[in-house]
Amino acid sequence: MIGFVTLTGIVARNGILKISHALNLSLTEGLALSPALVLRASEERLVPVLMTALSAGIALVPLLFDGEAPGKEILHPVAVTIFGGLASATLLDAVLTPVLLLRFGGPAFASLRESQAGEAAGAPALL
Repeated sequence: MIGFVTLTGIVARNGILKISHALNLSLTEGLALSPALVLRASEERLVPVLMTALSAGIALVPLLFDGEAPGKEILHPVAVTIFGGLASATLLDAVLTPVLLLRFGGPAFASLRESQAGEAAGAPALL
């Protein structure tokens, strides 16, 4: 269970990174939600996501081998769960998050644009 909780936190962080970057690109550059925007956001956040998975995976390597060694009886299954989950979830996240963002992100992007336009209209003029 500890491995799954850890894995869930890492994978959720990676998905949030991609979605928040797509929202940021949309707001700062005035881009509409489109496949080009989602691909750009995913591509620009690919390195941080891979670095997170790689650093966690490298840290788990000593626990993956010789699971019968004294002191590793409990940590070995946790390491296997996290390592395997990181490998599969990172690949799945690279495909699934952009698809879900394109499919279900339209209303969120529209309301964000409306709120930004409302704030811009109500902002006092600078002298």
